[in-house]
Amino acid sequence: MSSFSNPHYMYLFDLKNGKKKLAYGQSPEDALEILSYRLSEAEMNEILKDKYIKISQRKMQEYIHLLG
Repeated sequence: MSSFSNPHYMYLFDLKNGKKKLAYGQSPEDALEILSYRLSEAEMNEILKDKYIKISQRKMQEYIHLLG
């Protein structure tokens, strides 16, 4: 099945240090699961899993300075 039939979104999750972590997935939970494949357990523990915003790719430049 084509991935185009399942839309994906960009999410900015708050980190404990005040920065944000960019993730991509069908839902916030999916995005966190995808992040867990490339981040260590310690890095995943820094993410505030219930504090996020959904953004469009078009607006990503507005948030670049917040990424950590």
